[in-house]
Amino acid sequence: MVAVEAGRTERRARAAVALVFLTNGLVYANLLPRFPQIKADLGLSNTQLGLAVAAMPFAALLAGLTAGPLIARFTSAKVASFGMAVIALGVVLVGFAPSWALFATAMLLVGASDAVVDVAQNAHGLRVQRRYGRSILNGFHALWSVGAVAGGLMGSAAAGTGLALPVHLGLSSLLSVVIAVAVYPLLLSGADGDDRPAPDAADGAPPRRPWTGLCPRTVALLAVFGLVAISGTLVEDSGATWAAVYLQGLGAGAAVAGLGFVALQGCQFVGRLIGDRMVDRFGQRAVARAGGGLVLAGMGLALAFPTVPGTVAGFGLAGFGVATLVPAAMTAADHLPGLAPGTGLTIVTWLMRVGFLVSPPVVGLVADATSLRAGLLVVPVAGLVVVLVAGVLSTRRTRA
Repeated sequence: MVAVEAGRTERRARAAVALVFLTNGLVYANLLPRFPQIKADLGLSNTQLGLAVAAMPFAALLAGLTAGPLIARFTSAKVASFGMAVIALGVVLVGFAPSWALFATAMLLVGASDAVVDVAQNAHGLRVQRRYGRSILNGFHALWSVGAVAGGLMGSAAAGTGLALPVHLGLSSLLSVVIAVAVYPLLLSGADGDDRPAPDAADGAPPRRPWTGLCPRTVALLAVFGLVAISGTLVEDSGATWAAVYLQGLGAGAAVAGLGFVALQGCQFVGRLIGDRMVDRFGQRAVARAGGGLVLAGMGLALAFPTVPGTVAGFGLAGFGVATLVPAAMTAADHLPGLAPGTGLTIVTWLMRVGFLVSPPVVGLVADATSLRAGLLVVPVAGLVVVLVAGVLSTRRTRA
């Protein structure tokens, strides 16, 4: 693969997609440091909190496969930009929820809308990447991490100052929506297939429908790509859902407890910022395998020797380790031959949501039965899985 020089349209679209990713990270991350307060205010157990948070990926599983038809009908640009308003509405409703049931219902709305927006923003990002002819998808995910870190810091500050939950979530959600809608005119125009010839076009065969081309080998590869993505999101979710709760259990205050998630997202941002250059130089396989080793070592040591500084550092190393995993799985799935455009991406994104669905209640159940420290062992296990299965990823390097 040879990199090409992008024009003004592509550069503007790249900046706009980056800002969409940023707001997607910002809007939800504001909520995460407030989970301990929500847990206390509603009198929830670890299992109940985990189940309520799991409502988000459950709804994502149900809604995720609708992303393709919605993108085909409205384009990825419109779905990514204007879908952010629906996510924001769900986040605001969490701030007003007076019971576990309504808290879980609001998380359902957040999950369903986020699943659709997630596919749309990645589909548009891959469209821009194809025009560039080199890896840039990690950079978009880096901006998502910037938004997540900013949201985590905003949430931690709001929790530390005692700002009312509805006021905090209302203001942060409004900011996210304004940015996402404002950049819409800068995104690529036209249908998403306009700049991508359908498979088999060269030999005169008719364009493939979404689910044709799913031979056993392709299904197996999609499953393994999904496992790579699940491992990455499992680490992210553990930091998002449980880092603040676990750190408070180690004696950290409300403001400090939010730093576990901030460290994970901050280091993930650094990894994604340099991730495109690493992938172009060393290939997806080597970068993913090294990242899995960092997750295994970092969180393994943090859980073996539990301290507040060590745990924050462990989450940071884990975030750096998983930085390129989700973009790697998405890129690999999008490049599978024999599938209609967007089919591989949709399937892997849907499989990725399984990790988000399973992780919170499993960690919560283990935490209630033993300890949260034992439940968080899923993080180093995820790193080990990546080390073992990274061989399916590409070794291809990009020549400038």
